[in-house]
Amino acid sequence: MPKSLPVVDVSAPICCAPLAAGPMSTDNALELALRLKALADPIRIQMMSLLMAEPTREKTASDLASAVGVSGGTATHHLNQLRGAGLVTSERRGVNNFYRAEPANLEALRGVLNTCC
Repeated sequence: MPKSLPVVDVSAPICCAPLAAGPMSTDNALELALRLKALADPIRIQMMSLLMAEPTREKTASDLASAVGVSGGTATHHLNQLRGAGLVTSERRGVNNFYRAEPANLEALRGVLNTCC
């Protein structure tokens, strides 16, 4: 029987002390690892770069797919992974979903990884 994957609660803000502050709880480590795992793909990093380059402009999966050279279905899969980790949000308008980066959550990740005061 396959092992079920843990689910990240994206309603909770990303928060925990920087890694250098001392041992991290198992729950915080899992939450951080799942969010970092969502970024651990070159296509997703490219998509985040595109979304963050113009933070006030939302993009559709089709816009992002053509920009990174993947199919619409593949782009949607990657965007769902990023949305599940709380790194992007989407809003449905008509037949399209419009995606935007969540810079506060990315900044929180940076804060956790920062080893300087």
